[in-house]
Amino acid sequence: MSIDKDYLKKFIRTTEMAAIGAYPFIGKCDKNAADQGSVDKMRNELNLIDMKGEIVIGEGEMDEAPMLYIGEKVGTKKGQELDIALDPLEGTNFVANNLPNAFSMLAVCEKGKLFSAPDTYMEKIAIGQNLPRNLLDLDNSVEKNIRLLSDAKNKSINQITACVLKRPRHKKIVQSLEKLNVKIKFISDGDVSGAISVAEPKKNIDIYLGIGGGPEGVLAAAALSCLGGQIQTRLVLDDEQLKRAKKLGIKDTKKKYNIDDMIKGDVIFCASAITNGEIVDGVKDLGDKFEVSTYALHKEFKIFKKIKNYHVKK
Repeated sequence: MSIDKDYLKKFIRTTEMAAIGAYPFIGKCDKNAADQGSVDKMRNELNLIDMKGEIVIGEGEMDEAPMLYIGEKVGTKKGQELDIALDPLEGTNFVANNLPNAFSMLAVCEKGKLFSAPDTYMEKIAIGQNLPRNLLDLDNSVEKNIRLLSDAKNKSINQITACVLKRPRHKKIVQSLEKLNVKIKFISDGDVSGAISVAEPKKNIDIYLGIGGGPEGVLAAAALSCLGGQIQTRLVLDDEQLKRAKKLGIKDTKKKYNIDDMIKGDVIFCASAITNGEIVDGVKDLGDKFEVSTYALHKEFKIFKKIKNYHVKK
């Protein structure tokens, strides 16, 4: 069964309105206000959609409202039963400091088909399309994965480009890549767009690896599922997070999740840029209206498009 095609336009509008909600706070050095602006708009739009929706990946737990929290019911309670993963503002620092690659994004699956990852760290390794299934593995060394990828892509190792989140925890990964003479593209934030970049041929990124957010890993998996890419993940949990993961029903906390473990069946993915991004342009104020650009994907209907929409100011 697929998600009704008519939902795509509604979810595009949802992320676009969330992007508009964050727009006034670009460069204002107020992360919380930007986040709240996008959350309020996103919740409002979600509740206008004819669906029985539930947020399975959100910004916090129920007692952390007014954030869009895990378990929150959204929609008009009519229509399809849908599970939603969302990040109203991926890149709060980017908005606060007027830097590129801030997005409002969400992914939607049928009920029970989306992995409900806890808000913890997650190991990730992602690659693009047209490669042997399950080519790479988190339990391989960095060197082994790079050599496997080099062989599969018929590229010499020094032609491979890796995207890595610039964090002290990635010191060993970076040292291994440098030793192999792999090119490295560092990103300061924007975990989801970093992982998705492996499926964008113009970006020339061959592999994304490292530790980032768990919810962001599932959002990236949703996009890569539509685009034919691959991602393998594993939760990184301390004692407190271990309890939360078990509460969410995760029995094997050391399990490696491939794309089909996280996204089962049809999926919609929408990412609307707030600030200018490498995927699409940011929100533009045209005086009487806003121009918003969105990267929209619907797996079942093979829809992969970058679109611009205009929203009249009220």
